Amino acid sequence: MINSQKIQTGSAKMHNWDDFRYFLSVVKTGSFSQSAIELGVNHSTVSRRIQALESSHGVKLLERTQKGYQMTDAGASVLDLVEAMQQANLGASRVLLGQDARLSGEINLTMPHELFDYLLAKPLQNFNRIYPDIRLNLQVSRGVRNMANREADIAVRITASPPEYLVGTCVSHIQHGFYKHKDLEVGSSTPLIVWERDDSLPAWANDLKSPEIIMRVDHLNSMYQAVKAGFGVARMPCFMPDMVGDADIERMPIAVPRSNWGIWILNHVDLRHTARIRACRKHLQQTLESHIPLFLGKLSESC
Repeated sequence: MINSQKIQTGSAKMHNWDDFRYFLSVVKTGSFSQSAIELGVNHSTVSRRIQALESSHGVKLLERTQKGYQMTDAGASVLDLVEAMQQANLGASRVLLGQDARLSGEINLTMPHELFDYLLAKPLQNFNRIYPDIRLNLQVSRGVRNMANREADIAVRITASPPEYLVGTCVSHIQHGFYKHKDLEVGSSTPLIVWERDDSLPAWANDLKSPEIIMRVDHLNSMYQAVKAGFGVARMPCFMPDMVGDADIERMPIAVPRSNWGIWILNHVDLRHTARIRACRKHLQQTLESHIPLFLGKLSESC
């Protein structure tokens, strides 16, 4: 015979995913305050939910240290299971969202600053006018957001190899060029503006006369602004200076092989049939395809 009392007692200690969501957030952030911001609740709510979870099971899951909240052995023992719960919950959400035929709801978009600021802001406003029941949430960033966790539904990215779990379209490959301020005189050496990851002279610098690194930057717009200020020469994707169209910035007549990097529109495979995702992807693709000559460097081609 089944012991109904044991089932009842065991059931009383069961918690749904939402309870463990607070635990996982604190593990990730190390802070009740940061978790509260991430989850959109106040600090006391996070503390109360964690205490309830610990009291219900009679164990301590987190302990406060000088480096923030850390997992106890009990917390570490369930971490993999809790993360699996998170992935199962997100997976179920994506499957259901993938069958959504409504042209309404939210779309989480992510793209680089420069593409939104100069190319996509107005077209996205037009999309909003055509589909007033679709709300766009925009995150401008360089890296691909965690699309498995629905941090983004659609990503416009400049990349050579998008993650395998995403489906997408490469709208165009991109052409690079050497750019400088028109008044910059290159004398016995060429001052270079390079990426922060370049610890030494990059291989492409061999095409320039006695190259010397004068500045490192971490953002394409910062690289462009450094060129505009006259710091030196930079190897940039042609679309950035060409779409700004500043007459003081010129492309040097030096041939550069075409990059294997491209402009990609990406989304999670589970969302490929979602009506509002399909509509937004189509709108973005049509807009970006109209700028293929820009991405290929045709607007400033002189070599």
